[in-house]
Amino acid sequence: MLALLAATALAATPPTGSPAAWDRITEAARVESHTPGVAVALIENGTVVYTHAFGQAAADRPLHRDTVMYGASITKAVFSSYVMMLVDEGKLTLDAPIASLMPKPLPEYDKYKDLADDPRWAKITPRMLLTHSSGFANFRFLEPDGKLHIHFEPGARYAYSGEGINLLQFAIETGLGVSVGAELKRRIFDRLGMARTSLTWRPEFAPDFADGMNAEGRWLVHDQRGSVRAAGSMDTTVDDLARWVAAIVGGGVLSPKARAEMLRGQLALAGAHQFPTFPEGPNADRDRFHAMAALGWIAFEGPQGKGFYKGGHDDQTDNSLVCLEAGRRCLLILTNSGVGARMFPTLTASFLGDAGVPWGWEYNPVLALKP
Repeated sequence: MLALLAATALAATPPTGSPAAWDRITEAARVESHTPGVAVALIENGTVVYTHAFGQAAADRPLHRDTVMYGASITKAVFSSYVMMLVDEGKLTLDAPIASLMPKPLPEYDKYKDLADDPRWAKITPRMLLTHSSGFANFRFLEPDGKLHIHFEPGARYAYSGEGINLLQFAIETGLGVSVGAELKRRIFDRLGMARTSLTWRPEFAPDFADGMNAEGRWLVHDQRGSVRAAGSMDTTVDDLARWVAAIVGGGVLSPKARAEMLRGQLALAGAHQFPTFPEGPNADRDRFHAMAALGWIAFEGPQGKGFYKGGHDDQTDNSLVCLEAGRRCLLILTNSGVGARMFPTLTASFLGDAGVPWGWEYNPVLALKP
């Protein structure tokens, strides 16, 4: 597995290839990494030029390009693009405290009553939530007492927090009187023809969806999520999500100003690895590629210039989206495996060349590339 990490040392010049070659490379990486199923999309010049699915959606079903897969934390990047639409329209200000959106103080809502004795909640802004600098743990259920806590002065440092993304969803829904799930469907999914994408499970997904496999090789059933969670409840397909990626890099979703602000590196990354959330420490990949928090993304600078990426992970899912500004090129990888990340460096190098993704920060090698 660590040998796969080292496979990123390819030439900075983007490789050339053909669908047949990409098929061979991806299937070989899937087999070597012990990943049951993987779906891949390549975007060049803002256009989808290749999509393919390999392996199994479940023990008894093959994976197809329109098989519904779990998007995991790539949901955060899609949500960020919606937030930037609101900024474009003057409905949301990135640096105004979320308190200004809501009709009553945050701790007066039952879900956030844990913050009643910590006035720092009033300082939290949408920018802090999108750059993971609110001070929250990833999720409150990870806290020893299961309660929500602010661990540092909001805005002071990076600490990955799905809890923070869900708070921004709550603030938008409460303050603007909208449903984030319905808004993403109307403004993005329907507009781009993403018919098999949703932030909650839909019955029509049932004929063709992917279960997942954990690191021990055990199949786990697909979680049919009934609640919208901006931090990671999206179901999608590789064909659908590739349409959104192409619209992000090719234009058509956001104004140039909003897109540039969303993808601008804004906050230095803390920690030797993205997970665990709070420990400090150096990381060579993070520093070498100038990796910084953008709004819902990570921005970096590699041998081919500026880029941005987002991952998505749980016990039965590993997903990756890497984009390079030069040539408006992206590689989207969706897997139904808890160890699918084993193939990310190899596939990214094969499709995009030496991109400069800070893999050593994104994944902790000690934990088998899985946070």
